Amino acid sequence: MSVYAGGEEDTDCHECRSWPSALSFARAPYVLRGPASNLVHALKYEVWHEVAGFMAERAAESVSRYLPEAPGLVIPVPTTVTRERRRGYNQAALLARGVAAVIGTRIVEVLMREDERRSQIELEATERRTNVRGVFTAAETISEVRDRRVLLVDDVLTTGATACEAPSVLMECGARSVSLITFARALPEATSALS
Repeated sequence: MSVYAGGEEDTDCHECRSWPSALSFARAPYVLRGPASNLVHALKYEVWHEVAGFMAERAAESVSRYLPEAPGLVIPVPTTVTRERRRGYNQAALLARGVAAVIGTRIVEVLMREDERRSQIELEATERRTNVRGVFTAAETISEVRDRRVLLVDDVLTTGATACEAPSVLMECGARSVSLITFARALPEATSALS
């Protein structure tokens, strides 16, 4: 699998080596620092929806430029019901709508996410993987992914815990391939930027 961040191939990513083959490609146009980190924070925690369009356009450019074959569906990574009620929205869904509009495909929300035991922000990489194990389930409309190239959309790729778990559910439901696009990637030394 190829993982890219900030325009450069990350060929020595010790975190990515153990990712499942269910995820065939991952891309993030920005590293999570400086202005990119500020935009993620504004969208995720400050209800600044206006930045979602810009972020989605940048992510979509990476899809068009680097993904070998166009996806048939765009699927946002779901947040928990509790978090969506508290925020009033799912930031990944806002980004996914924008990405789908730019690349000319449709968005479907076929994944559901149960509450994790603890917030991902406070956990180490191995704890994050354990924390999200089994939290994604398929909605009744999951048949829409059968034999389709699926593009998952999220705001940030951190340790890859979500990137490992969600694609496996989609592949079990018959997706042809699953790729992931995020606006930014938190490199190992930059993961504290999410706090």
